[in-house]
Amino acid sequence: MAAGSIFGILLAACVISIFEIRLIRKKGGKLEVTVFIVLLSAACGLFIAQKLHVPIPNPLVGIEALFKWAGH
Repeated sequence: MAAGSIFGILLAACVISIFEIRLIRKKGGKLEVTVFIVLLSAACGLFIAQKLHVPIPNPLVGIEALFKWAGH
């Protein structure tokens, strides 16, 4: 079950990246391609981790701790 989900996620990411990278390259953005690949990889990694039932921390906890520290 998890293998099929992971394969589907990776397949969708490949299809999305093929179309999007072509459009971004036509506009001439090397930095944009790099940022796109990093963000897509991070999103895929988080989604795969979620499908494998890995506990993912809530980002609001970290933001709250940062503001409490900055507020003092």
